[in-house]
Amino acid sequence: MYIIVVGAGDIGSQLLGLLTRERHDVVVVEKDETVANRAAENYDCLVLNDDATTMETLREAGGEQADAIVSTTGSDATNVMVMLLAEELEISSQVSVVHNPEHESLFRQLSVNVLENPQNLIAEYLYRAVQRPSVQDFMHLADGAEIFEITVGKESPLAGRTLAEATDADVLPDGVLVVAIERNQSVVLPKGDTVLRSGDLVTVFSKRGFAAPIIEVFAGERAAANV
Repeated sequence: MYIIVVGAGDIGSQLLGLLTRERHDVVVVEKDETVANRAAENYDCLVLNDDATTMETLREAGGEQADAIVSTTGSDATNVMVMLLAEELEISSQVSVVHNPEHESLFRQLSVNVLENPQNLIAEYLYRAVQRPSVQDFMHLADGAEIFEITVGKESPLAGRTLAEATDADVLPDGVLVVAIERNQSVVLPKGDTVLRSGDLVTVFSKRGFAAPIIEVFAGERAAANV
């Protein structure tokens, strides 16, 4: 993919590392000369030390050929201006960081994929790590639903049962679906006759989120107190 990244600071630099490792064609636009020079030294990509809020700069970055643009600056005003220009250039995939929650609706009106305040996301992940130590990753969905990864514990009532048996015995709670199993560095797509094993890393959809009783079923131990 041909991807334009606006901003090479803390967020942008992490993204650049991922994109260049995957060997995408990347152009960075960074206004700060020091930051731009650092990006040019550290990543295999074209770096423009310029202002991304001008059409001339985005055209120079290849905006008319780009498959995607990601704006990662610390200014919502800059990010929204970049997204407006990207819309005019008809860049199909537009992604932006949004720092002030009050501005999210504006970005969404522009059909921009929004990443909410990264600091808030980090804080929530840290809180969840304390609150639910057995949950390794999670994603919020609508109406309180969540997708999360959790390891099946040795004492889990699911261990040694097929998914069909767990459902019939009401061990697997209503509104909970195992959507993938990672076992021995391979992925198993679960069916009714799939047996869950202790140590399996399972990806779970839960309509009620990761409530304590649901976590206990998979982990085989009581969730942390005060949650």
